Amino acid sequence: MARAAAVATVATTIALVGAAPAHADTVRDLEYWLTDYGFTTAWNTTRGEGVTVAIIDTGVNGNVAELRGAVVGGTDVSGIGSPDGQTPVGDDPNHGTMVASLLAGRGTGEGNGVIGIAPQADLLTVSVAFGQDTGAEKSNDDQIAEAVKWAVDSGADVINMSLTRNTRDWPESWDEAFLYAFEHDVVIVAAAGNRGSGTSEVGAPATIPGVLTVAGVDKEKNASFDASSQGITIAVAAPSEDLVGVLPDGSYVQWSGTSAAAPIVSGLAALVRSEYPELSAANVIERLIRTADPHGQSVPSPLYGWGIIDPVPALTADVPEIEDNPLGSLAAWITLHRRADAPTSEGGDESQEVVPIADPPLPRSDEAKTLLPTAWTLAYITVPLSLVAGFGTLAALLGIGATRHTRRTVRTREQ
Repeated sequence: MARAAAVATVATTIALVGAAPAHADTVRDLEYWLTDYGFTTAWNTTRGEGVTVAIIDTGVNGNVAELRGAVVGGTDVSGIGSPDGQTPVGDDPNHGTMVASLLAGRGTGEGNGVIGIAPQADLLTVSVAFGQDTGAEKSNDDQIAEAVKWAVDSGADVINMSLTRNTRDWPESWDEAFLYAFEHDVVIVAAAGNRGSGTSEVGAPATIPGVLTVAGVDKEKNASFDASSQGITIAVAAPSEDLVGVLPDGSYVQWSGTSAAAPIVSGLAALVRSEYPELSAANVIERLIRTADPHGQSVPSPLYGWGIIDPVPALTADVPEIEDNPLGSLAAWITLHRRADAPTSEGGDESQEVVPIADPPLPRSDEAKTLLPTAWTLAYITVPLSLVAGFGTLAALLGIGATRHTRRTVRTREQ
């Protein structure tokens, strides 16, 4: 059965020793994307002040040092968390706090601790119970629908969803919730999923028209093999490997996956909304995709969408305004696909369980890479050689059969 899921990541706890300043500086030094992508320059324009971002996830602990003062509201839709949404729930309770720190972490002092993409944006947290047998009072699909509506009603300008249903379709309850968000001019950002954890193609909510879907790239800005996915609904790509976040207990973790790439893009959307408060959600998205680096690809491509995010041009470039969301219209999709006489898509309205996706595999050593088959060796060496060997064997068998038949014929004639 297809399942909704938190977009899982590879996470490795960072063990740091020494005095507090050295401890914090080491963490900040690991945030390569801040300088490599120009976010430190973008902060000369804005740091996200005046914008509210909702994180629909496992709950955000706003008491960790980096998030004190960042979380301004919250709720729980699972029935098993705290009313303020700050008690982590589900099988992967670390997930929401990690996402929040990467999006809007304040650091722990000048040059210390984890600082997010939009360090002056406000956060809302909605705790959802990802996992099986969590004791949640509502179905997983109903939790998501309720979470989206609550975020809109609570003043969210951007909603981050580092989760997937693992199916391209979605229930009708999501039609109403997401349409409600779009009608209230909210930017919704969703993770594409991770190929390394079995998500070979993008699933909902990343397939919903109008949603800003995020793929992942490695440190060299090439499409990540394990920590990303592919699909025609991808809008942009962002760093998804070796990122740093904060756990609910205040310790630090290095992690990979589009769960981490999505809050980077949500943070950038917050920066754009802060700099251009009059822009509609459609035009915020337009700025992000039109200023993205296509990375030598025709756009939109199934790996990078319109390209890899480029923060400084997103905030400073002259981008003509548009009327409609460049990523499509959910209202138009509903009119076309939810007709009364149309058959219900298989599994579309079935309530799905929310469980964490298995983590992408850890990187193999160079020695292991030389011994194990890769996608390239399978495509260009193993498969062709197997075909040649198969045809050769068939030809040999046919030749042997023909020789035996000829000998029998000759013997018959001689007799």
